[in-house]
Amino acid sequence: MRKKNKMQLILLIVLLPLLIGCATPYPVGFLYTEIKLPVEGEAVSGKATKVGIAECKSIMGWVATGDCSIDAAVKDGNITKIHYIDWEAENILGVIGKYKTIVYGE
Repeated sequence: MRKKNKMQLILLIVLLPLLIGCATPYPVGFLYTEIKLPVEGEAVSGKATKVGIAECKSIMGWVATGDCSIDAAVKDGNITKIHYIDWEAENILGVIGKYKTIVYGE
């Protein structure tokens, strides 16, 4: 392969991810993503005294495992009355992803 062709291939590999647009419901970083987002909230009296967490993992976007459901987080925290729910995502180069649903309540 000629030097010019190699440089064009490298340039294509580097720029291709920047040219492909994807609409996502949350901000995504090309190299790294670490975000915290609210899911929902309610006007509930009292103070949230319990926290439940449900986690999922993804490897290279090919394999994803875990239960990130609200129900799993409620069970984890032994919550009977939900106050609010947050969602967290961390992803490194699209290779390793960690996702959490966090439920606060009583």
